Amino acid sequence: MDYEIAESTDKADITVDARSFSWAVDSAIKSETASILGESRIHSFCSVVDNAIRSRTASDLGTSPSPVHSLASAVANAMSSSSAAPFSQLETSPSPVQSLASAVPSAMSRSKAAPFSQLEVVPNATRHVPARLFTWAELKAATNNFSPHNRIRHFGTFGFGYRGKLVDGREVAIVKGTQFGKSEFAIFSRLDHRNLVGLVGYCENRDERLSVYEYMKNGLLRDCLHDKNNVDKDSSVLNSWKMRIKIAWDASLGIQYLHNYANPSIIHRDIKSSNILLDASWTARVFDFELSFICPEPDDEYDEIIMGTMGYMCPEYMTRGVLTAKCDVYGLGVVLLELLTGKRAILLESEEDGPPFYLVDFAVPPILAGDLVEILDSRVGPPDLKEAEALKILAHTAIRCVEEEPRQRPTMNDIVVDLDRAFAICGSSLYDENFSYSIALPSHESNHMTPDPLDTDSCDIPIYEENTNS
Repeated sequence: MDYEIAESTDKADITVDARSFSWAVDSAIKSETASILGESRIHSFCSVVDNAIRSRTASDLGTSPSPVHSLASAVANAMSSSSAAPFSQLETSPSPVQSLASAVPSAMSRSKAAPFSQLEVVPNATRHVPARLFTWAELKAATNNFSPHNRIRHFGTFGFGYRGKLVDGREVAIVKGTQFGKSEFAIFSRLDHRNLVGLVGYCENRDERLSVYEYMKNGLLRDCLHDKNNVDKDSSVLNSWKMRIKIAWDASLGIQYLHNYANPSIIHRDIKSSNILLDASWTARVFDFELSFICPEPDDEYDEIIMGTMGYMCPEYMTRGVLTAKCDVYGLGVVLLELLTGKRAILLESEEDGPPFYLVDFAVPPILAGDLVEILDSRVGPPDLKEAEALKILAHTAIRCVEEEPRQRPTMNDIVVDLDRAFAICGSSLYDENFSYSIALPSHESNHMTPDPLDTDSCDIPIYEENTNS
């Protein structure tokens, strides 16, 4: 009898929760009121469900035979986090279930960007917290009055970075001197992807602007690859080919989101190893949207002022100011070559005053000649058979990314497919032992143009040059 009563109560609770949930969703759909960031409530709701489905499915799939259980957990999370108005204040709707039916499948379809087996849960206290405007006093307190001890080096394009801790315990990175205005903040704070560093806040104090980002515990990929204090450690996490391939894959997913799924589409314009950060679980996140270009049509060409970093800019942009999504592809290609070789984007012929030359010119010819092993970073050690196969894919992808002719470069969708395959070969249990991926490299030598690093006559503002000293 007690069991029957309990069962009846549980069913009643479920019914009430389902009805309340559908009313909340319906209210969010009908609401035309945007937040101060310009984000609609239904967009926020979809993000909540999408992220919940991703994280729940990734964590439960190994123990639960049914993905429906994961969805149920995700919906429960969405219910608890929904910011809808009290149910008593919601307008009467003829069919809240219909609204629910249209909202949840939309969120679920977005969650299928990667197979469930490849999704990971990355704990981060700043995720799912709405971006907001901070006061100067809040950020001053968070950084101990912007103490030099809180300073983060090589952080941000225009400003200075500080590590901070908010009153709610969240760790953040605060950039002083940002070029963002409120309109840019409204756009970039809506970006929501596990391979992007989230913009969680903004502050204006007189003539100074500050941006607040998620804090990335393991810092810049550039430092992990090139800083002597990191690379000399035998225990470095990056002294693993599997990890380097995963970082490449992570970064490609973030850029793919900017090009194909952000609304409006975004060209980053400054993809480089110092704009790829590593969080506490060594997941790579694309960072720094200070130079980013918001484009209504991602496939079009735009004539823009030349801004970027030497060694990562593609020839057509550096010489003529022609900006397309393929400029990001080129920058990513250079980063892939950094991961393969362990060398900087700009090399010196000697330790002193030798003329600089580009990593592209150093690495591409040996790869085309079939001598990939000659340029691999010796600190990582020789790859095993699976890793060697995966590195061939990575190298082939890299040289296609840095083709001189933009039309010959792959799209970000193509790159994600290739790097996903590479990561699966060397690190996924789904990989078939009998499967072999053979690469047909071009038989001809690519005619890669060598940009003149001193040719800045067409630049209206200074071009940023990477510091080659650690």
